Amino acid sequence: MSTKRIHLLGFVQHGVNSHATGMWRHPKDKVGWNFARPAYWQHMAQTMERGLFDAMFIADELAPYTTHQNSSDATVKYAVQCPTHEPSTIVPIITTATKHLGVGVTLSTAFEHPYSMCRRLSSLDHLSDGRIAWNIVSSYSKSEWEAYGRDMAMREDRYARLEEYMEVCYKLWDSWEPDAIVADKETGIYADPAKVHVVHHDGQYYSCHARHFCAPSPQGRPVLWQAGSSDRGRDFAAQHAEAIFAVHPNVERMRQYADDLHDRLAKRGREPGSVKLIYGLQTVVAETRAEAQAKYERIKALIPPEGALAWISGHFGLDFSTYDPDEYVQNIEVPGIQGLFESIIYAKGGAPVTVREAATIYAQGMGMPVLVGTPADIADQMERFADEGGADGFMLIATYTPGCFEEFVDLVVPELQRRGRYRTQYSGTTLRDHLLEY
Repeated sequence: MSTKRIHLLGFVQHGVNSHATGMWRHPKDKVGWNFARPAYWQHMAQTMERGLFDAMFIADELAPYTTHQNSSDATVKYAVQCPTHEPSTIVPIITTATKHLGVGVTLSTAFEHPYSMCRRLSSLDHLSDGRIAWNIVSSYSKSEWEAYGRDMAMREDRYARLEEYMEVCYKLWDSWEPDAIVADKETGIYADPAKVHVVHHDGQYYSCHARHFCAPSPQGRPVLWQAGSSDRGRDFAAQHAEAIFAVHPNVERMRQYADDLHDRLAKRGREPGSVKLIYGLQTVVAETRAEAQAKYERIKALIPPEGALAWISGHFGLDFSTYDPDEYVQNIEVPGIQGLFESIIYAKGGAPVTVREAATIYAQGMGMPVLVGTPADIADQMERFADEGGADGFMLIATYTPGCFEEFVDLVVPELQRRGRYRTQYSGTTLRDHLLEY
């Protein structure tokens, strides 16, 4: 019986603070580094490549959260994913500093036409020599819609739009035939127009009449990534994604999710193993358990309570400052990201979770499991999540940077390799190669 090997990705944002609120205050955060300068991202990328990660995964938010007290004041005040720069701008910086590391970039379909989205992603795939993934999102928070001066679309309408959006993207990416480029200097013919097809699309939401402006990139299409959590979202992910990111607080919830997604994938005739399930994970590692626990307590102590409320309010579309801090979140229905809210509901194994607790848990790492201990302790739990929870790999959420990734690469990666759970070298050239390697 073969030992299941694990995929690893680093989960960050192009900002001063990623997904662990308050980390900009940590004494080890960005010491000697400026997140707005290339050197920081080059070092982070090279650290992940040294650890043989599949990719750096860049999350995004299009505007400061405004749900908390109908204002973005707390978001700005406590650096709750703010300031955040546009994610695709750092892709060439990352890929020119590395040879193998992929980059997953989160780009919203809500305010950009499929034509320009395809052109940008094809360009990035060319520049990276085939190491790009697109995390497909449709914008969930009211602040994003307010920033663009638009009324927020209903959830089901957004998915209908998203389906058509992808239809247009596929038509554009597939419009160049493999032998369309002739490049005959004698005749002056570069490409055969008969083999570069004009896309004609007139749908309910989108219209496009043009040839794709980019020749086929190394991967043809970027690796398609999704984080489908709701029932409709899981269907979308099962139809389109090559890798799926999910957050579940324990192995039982992971297993339920894996079984459900495998059923949905099988119904669509997709091959087993062709779609990777990547679960969110936060780690705090040290040589001893006592040292790791002390590091973890320091991280928790830096979370600002009002900033935590601002984030949970922005993500889930409710102003949690209007609720009693001791009210149970199990009694609250949210319009925002359903699957992530379930990670909060089950954060204590099904026991009631108060609003106060929920905000702190979420601000620490989006409700992901937190593994605190020695390299062996953490590897033990990762193996369990893989074998019993159905994880194909893990999205490692940042705490203080770049130190959290340096520590993981130096301490945990060698332990996983000793156990035969992790690659010892890259074997392919594209990001899709690495994902499908095992």
